Amino acid sequence: MLLGIGRSTLSHVIERKTEHDSPTFYGGALGAVAPFALFLVGVASLGLLGAPDERGFWPVLLAAFALGVLLAHNRQSYAESFVRGAGQPIVMMMVLAWMLAGVLGSVIGASGLVPALTALVESAGLRGGSYVLTAFLICAAVATATGTSLGSLLVCGPLLYPAGAALGADPAVLIGAILGGATFGDNVSPVSDTTIASASTQGAPIGEVVRSRLPYALVAAGLAMIAYLLLGTGAAPESAARDAAVETSWGPLAMLIAPAMSIFLMLRGRHLVEGLLAGAVGAVAIGLLGGWIAPAELLYLDRESFVARGLLLDGMQRAVGISIFTLLLMGLVAPMQASGVLARLSLARRVSSRPGAEWAIFATVSSAVLLTTHSVVAILSSGRFARQLGEEHGIPRARVANLLDITVCTYPFLLPFFIPTILAATTTATGEGSGMPRVSPFDAGLHNFHSWGLLVVVLVSIGWRGSFGQRVSTKR
Repeated sequence: MLLGIGRSTLSHVIERKTEHDSPTFYGGALGAVAPFALFLVGVASLGLLGAPDERGFWPVLLAAFALGVLLAHNRQSYAESFVRGAGQPIVMMMVLAWMLAGVLGSVIGASGLVPALTALVESAGLRGGSYVLTAFLICAAVATATGTSLGSLLVCGPLLYPAGAALGADPAVLIGAILGGATFGDNVSPVSDTTIASASTQGAPIGEVVRSRLPYALVAAGLAMIAYLLLGTGAAPESAARDAAVETSWGPLAMLIAPAMSIFLMLRGRHLVEGLLAGAVGAVAIGLLGGWIAPAELLYLDRESFVARGLLLDGMQRAVGISIFTLLLMGLVAPMQASGVLARLSLARRVSSRPGAEWAIFATVSSAVLLTTHSVVAILSSGRFARQLGEEHGIPRARVANLLDITVCTYPFLLPFFIPTILAATTTATGEGSGMPRVSPFDAGLHNFHSWGLLVVVLVSIGWRGSFGQRVSTKR
């Protein structure tokens, strides 16, 4: 579940048609895509330069919006489409989730849980690469159980990333492992919205789709686990940090109840926002009862600066960067979608064989996810075309569903302009107080070895008819 906002999300993902005219552009399809192309070039450039957080992308998005206004025949229609895209209910839910997760992470960070958790992990002998591998497995388990990749990042990131400082973990590889584990669950969980979307568009049973997808995911996960184990060890931690971790009180481990509450509610099928709210409230209550958080730390007035401060505000402020990025990005994508560009992606007329059909499905859903930055939208917009090609060329429905789902679990978790990589990079801010540096979205995606493995697996399974992917697709 890429957006991770509950099982009922699918019916609300695609915005219903309105009475407003769809925007048209000078230059036709090229004009419609030009603003997004400017955004991609700008973000890629900043990513390669090591942009530390999502705030550097704001001016690029505003420049892309300005270009769209200039290229639109009807500027009012373009602006209205942009605002409707930014104001979708799904975007508002994401913003609320960011804020609640920020509060949860802020309270947990101040409670002393991270040093206690570090001491617990170190006592188990998990250091360096072995700790990074453990972080991958924990996130994979949470994401598979809950079906939400972003929810798993929001809950697990603030716990697992800061602990890496005293455990000798490489920062970029560690956040890549956390992101990779979230990717694994998004790909194989039967309650993930990408799983539901890919299976439903092909008319395939979810159980069959998940079973046939496991070999792909497990091969990619196996390759990733080896890489995390071998490359996950960073600089040796300072002795002071290690001593502090060993001597810390174990009492704050009770704070783990708070994120456990969030995970439990998501497992019960409750809304992500409800789960995060329960976790945040639980963290505050447990911290106060245990004496690990003072009431004055939550919210107080800084009379010298005439502003309010505290853990609650600090947590909410963490969400500002990714929230504004999300609003602008979803606004930028909406006019392009409304212009009908996605409908022109069909390659059916050029397909004459089964391998060609599979390459066409892969290319179409790849283009859709790159243009919309939304996995479920990409699956739904290309699902009918993929099903038609699959039926014409005898490709099993589960196989087509797997091509769709595996493909959309690669780019969004690798490229620096997608929300998962942005969110992973934002999460690394929680480690600054523990000695862990912030990691850029580019580096977070670069070290997501699981998604790189998925991309290799899907390409091999299409290009090599005798590969394991072909055999799996015919097992029924």
